[in-house]
Amino acid sequence: MGDTVLYECVDHVATITYHRPEALNAINAELRQDLNAAWERFRGDEDAWVGIVTGAGRAFCVGADLKDGRGSVGEWPGTFWEIPTINSFESGLEIWKPTIAAVPGYCLGYGLTAVLRCDFVVAADDAEFGFPEVGLGVPTIVGAMRLPGRIGWSNAMELLLTGERVDATTAKDMGLVWKVVARATLMDEAHALARRLVAAAPLAQRATKEMAARGAHLPWEDALRLGESMRRVVGASEDAAEGMRAAREGRTPEWRGR
Repeated sequence: MGDTVLYECVDHVATITYHRPEALNAINAELRQDLNAAWERFRGDEDAWVGIVTGAGRAFCVGADLKDGRGSVGEWPGTFWEIPTINSFESGLEIWKPTIAAVPGYCLGYGLTAVLRCDFVVAADDAEFGFPEVGLGVPTIVGAMRLPGRIGWSNAMELLLTGERVDATTAKDMGLVWKVVARATLMDEAHALARRLVAAAPLAQRATKEMAARGAHLPWEDALRLGESMRRVVGASEDAAEGMRAAREGRTPEWRGR
């Protein structure tokens, strides 16, 4: 990882921060590569049970950087304008740990695509959300795949086909945002939620999240078979044994993530 993304893990909570505040965290080739590295690190970090993603300065992320000379399709092979794969968090890299987006200011384009991958969206009261791509003459792809399932067809089409922005309150009404808070308390609110999440068994959380995602696209019987297999695997873990012991002894369990 370079300097355009910060990674910090404290008390099982990893914070990934877009760090080009002078460019409103616009994504250039370097930031694209650093983001991929940060999410890969989070996925493999055994001490990281919950992730928070946010942006430094006045914005979460304004999308692609169109001012660095490499802003047209085909000029960033393997970095930003790439053939869609699941090598990035935004495009579907499988991470089953709980994730929280803490959104200050502008959240546009590929920045919003990342937010749509998170389980919880906590927005500052000055946040604005939008997909401006159609106003630039290019389509929104991954955002178009994901947004209708999140906020419904008409709300999604309003954002995707007009390129207009909505404020935090409207985004909450649409179902895009979970909670709107004062800008000054944004990270406190995100960390408060993260502390609630790390109180639960991490392996059980990951299996539950994966089941919710995969089960929605499987026939009922296949989903049940998958779920039973996952339940047996996690049920054989040290954490499952600790959870049962703690319940019998009337104490708080001490999770170890294994």
